[in-house]
Amino acid sequence: MKPIDWPWFDETHRDLHATLSTWISKHPGLGGSDETNVDRTCRDLVKSLGEAGWLRYAVPAEFGGRSAQFDVRSLCLLREKLAYESGLADFAFAMQGLGAGPISLYGSAELKSKYLPSVASGEMIAAFAISEAEAGSDVAGMQTTARREGDSYVIEGGKTWISNGGIADFYVVFARGEKEKEYVALVVESSDPGFTVTERISTIAPHPLGTLRFEGCRVPADRLVGENGKGLRVALGTLDVFRTTVGAAALGFARRALDEALGYVSTRKMFGGALADLQLTQAAIADMATDIDASALLVYRSAWTRDNGAERVTREAAMAKMYSTEAAQSVIDRAVQMLGGRGVVSGNVVERLYREVRALRIYEGATEVQKLVIAGQVLKEYSEASV
Repeated sequence: MKPIDWPWFDETHRDLHATLSTWISKHPGLGGSDETNVDRTCRDLVKSLGEAGWLRYAVPAEFGGRSAQFDVRSLCLLREKLAYESGLADFAFAMQGLGAGPISLYGSAELKSKYLPSVASGEMIAAFAISEAEAGSDVAGMQTTARREGDSYVIEGGKTWISNGGIADFYVVFARGEKEKEYVALVVESSDPGFTVTERISTIAPHPLGTLRFEGCRVPADRLVGENGKGLRVALGTLDVFRTTVGAAALGFARRALDEALGYVSTRKMFGGALADLQLTQAAIADMATDIDASALLVYRSAWTRDNGAERVTREAAMAKMYSTEAAQSVIDRAVQMLGGRGVVSGNVVERLYREVRALRIYEGATEVQKLVIAGQVLKEYSEASV
């Protein structure tokens, strides 16, 4: 049975899978492999994904999307297929969804009308700004502040490791409120006075990444996302939707690595036969295939659970994200090993995957944080069952 025929997919998902596969086959590489100018590449990818209609899956139907609310299985299918072909294409798609996600889930009708249609069309680029130099997964440790002054909020502080930093048209920024344990989420536009991108950050797998600074940055109060003081709810609720899709991207990377490895070992001659004939090679292939199937089961279980009405999938999403990213790292490492010298040549597919997958084990909550989340959920369930 093909994975798309598994029981948690319906005909809508199978049609999406077929249509997307056809589109990708007509756009090999998606124009997303140029690492010499990632700003331009990502802008072009957002535009292409918008024109093809794929970004419509990243916003609600009322504002240009494809379904009433996020269909997480569709988001995962899109990320898996795009990641298989191009890591930057996956990045461009994912950030439109994550960057605009707080508005889609918690924004006012006015905010949704202003930003979401342009996100869906690819005319505006979105960003999600929560990480700080001393506050990553510990979001409650953020130091950026926002105080109310009349009909505006004034933001002071900084953010770093912000994807799309430097190319986004708007950022959903999370900050401390004026009272203890209160947080706010605000939309900051790139042209707002007091907002600057102070640094562009280079990584082993290049993509737009930057450090933001807010110095008396004044934004209208009607750009508040969600309730005043409930900004953490906005942040965690958004991550609860999109964390599963990180696992889907890792799954796409792993599938591509396995296919590249299979193609190589089937034709590479060694010791009088093909490399694929060796038992050590076959053992590695078995491990890789099993890791991939296990990842898919966890990813799409989480997505199916959310799509079927679960308010939160904290445990399921953490498991999917943790296992799939770790498994993908292992699968890709084995693929590099199988290809030998070719596997470490710059520009080779598995060499690119080796660099691209590493960040997935860190962003949107590192593996170690996911373990804490999972353990916390398990202990909570045990405690409640024991009462």
